[in-house]
Amino acid sequence: MAKVSTRTEKDTMGEMTVPADALYGASTQRAVENFPVSGRPVPFAVVRAYASLKSACATVNEGLGRLEKARAAAIRSACESIAEGMAEHGGWARHFPVDVFQTGSGTSTNMNANEVIANLICLARKKPIGSSKDAAYLKGGGVHPNDHVNMGQSSNDTFPSAMQIGAALEIRDRLLPALRVMGDELDKKAKQWNKVIKIGRTHLQDATPIRLGQEFSGYARQVRQAERRAQSALESLCELPIGGTAVGTGINTHKEFGKRVCAELSKMHSSKAASVTFKEARNHFEAQHTRDVIVEASGHLKTIAVSLSKIAHDIRLLGSGPRCGIGELKLPAVQPGSSIMPGKVNPVICEMAVQVACQVVGNDAAITMGGLGGVGSLLDLNVAMPMMADNLLESIQLLSRACDVFTQKCLMGLEADEDRCEALIEGSLAMCTSLVPAIGYDKSAAIAKQAYAEGKTVRQVAIETGVLGQGELRRLLNLASMTKPD
Repeated sequence: MAKVSTRTEKDTMGEMTVPADALYGASTQRAVENFPVSGRPVPFAVVRAYASLKSACATVNEGLGRLEKARAAAIRSACESIAEGMAEHGGWARHFPVDVFQTGSGTSTNMNANEVIANLICLARKKPIGSSKDAAYLKGGGVHPNDHVNMGQSSNDTFPSAMQIGAALEIRDRLLPALRVMGDELDKKAKQWNKVIKIGRTHLQDATPIRLGQEFSGYARQVRQAERRAQSALESLCELPIGGTAVGTGINTHKEFGKRVCAELSKMHSSKAASVTFKEARNHFEAQHTRDVIVEASGHLKTIAVSLSKIAHDIRLLGSGPRCGIGELKLPAVQPGSSIMPGKVNPVICEMAVQVACQVVGNDAAITMGGLGGVGSLLDLNVAMPMMADNLLESIQLLSRACDVFTQKCLMGLEADEDRCEALIEGSLAMCTSLVPAIGYDKSAAIAKQAYAEGKTVRQVAIETGVLGQGELRRLLNLASMTKPD
């Protein structure tokens, strides 16, 4: 095995051996060795958000006269490289290796970002990696990871801000567009099938008639409500703790720092197509001592997941068969369904969506635990933030992808079997419900029981018994009239 080239760096606790080409330093290496837990690094959405945040902080510190123009520009350039994925340096994951299950404040990730930014600047200045703490280098305009990159900041306000920025942008750029397209497709189906009448079902038993378009209008409304919930989560996430530093008091920073950083972030991430407004927290002690905003956002995502599960399962059930089930819908055949039963096609896209919903509900449980007092929220800081960030971002990403796939591979190719709908509805005993206003509940129930016992339809028994004239029966047993108020 080839020997790995290394270098020696120091932090406040002493020397550490670091891979020679790693852009992180001693603090990050110490965290790598301390937390060999899941092998899963902090999500890139958080890393990218950190790059945005550090860039905005550098600009504000420059504007406040605290950071030299050249140093601020160098920090911004390094942050841009990180935000783009660091392809020229072998990808972001090599240089942001700290496990999700690390220090609960995210200090390791904050220092990881500080070190990588400082070392990118070393390379840009044609200096060796690790020069960022060299006195001569710093005297000549070099950038120190703590003194310059982290100026006016603490892990305790940057990590919660980064997790919120990352989640807000993922909701804006991925989840909301996916929900809009899904809602549009369901609206389209609701209009297309507005005249297709089928049997309704309650308790999985036959009920009164309903139009297929009415059922799908309910699904469409669920998704429009999901959009509203996602938007609400986004807006809550945009109130950032930045500027509170260690415990929310703002020690070692300018009183306008948080406000100015939020304005800079808003400018960085807004366009005519998709704007976003970040704001400084109204109360830094609430914003940093709790992660209620993450619990709230996760609750909205859980509700969206529950809605998705209802839509997917109903479509799966209505498409069951094709010959021995309900069979009112024809699901797109996307892959063979069995290794032993030829010709079998399963509702795999619906199953995918339901599984995603299960995972999101599980993520929400973990996030809720992370926000609990005495578990994650302890006095003046929450100490379960990396785990909460990972689960929240996974929920957003899973829901985004699931909605995209479900729309494209299920909804767009979904068909109604109108003949099957008509055949099932005529045989339903619930048809007698529309007779109740004319002949009463007891007589209507007797007709239903007789129809069931004799294997006949409600219409046949009503005609045979002469309970009403044929014209009146035609009016009362008109299927379309049963799908709306009198």
